[in-house]
Amino acid sequence: MTSKTLDLNELWKKIGQVKTGMFTTTDGSGRLNSRPMTSQEVDVDGVLWFFCSLHSEIAHELSERPQVNISFAEPKDGFYVSLAGQATLVRDRGLYASLWNPLVKAWFPRGLDDPDLVLIRFDIESAEYWDADSSRMVQLIKMAKAAVIGKKPDDMGKHGNIKM
Repeated sequence: MTSKTLDLNELWKKIGQVKTGMFTTTDGSGRLNSRPMTSQEVDVDGVLWFFCSLHSEIAHELSERPQVNISFAEPKDGFYVSLAGQATLVRDRGLYASLWNPLVKAWFPRGLDDPDLVLIRFDIESAEYWDADSSRMVQLIKMAKAAVIGKKPDDMGKHGNIKM
């Protein structure tokens, strides 16, 4: 991968298209716990929103250790991103309503009135991404050529770090 940069709006759009990422927290023993979470929105400032249960393990871990990581991947497109930042639990019915969609009801059958409903606000502090510019076949050809000539492949796509 080269160090071509990915526009922030393009990064937010790609994350929005993937939707489900692995949300990693740290428990009281220092053990990392990852679970799939679906982002409801990526706003223009790079804040991601997730619904969760107020009495869940993730909510408990966030209240004690808010530093988290979320990774999103779309292997068929060669897109990968790892986001580090701070997560905050937010109780705001107006925000619930603006981010609500019918699929959330599968987890919260009482809807917006569910007393266990809470939002996670994830503020991104840094991001590292890899985004292939070409198809998998072209990437494989570039890697095979590089292996034959004994040189790292050039121009495999974009890679970069972003500090917010």
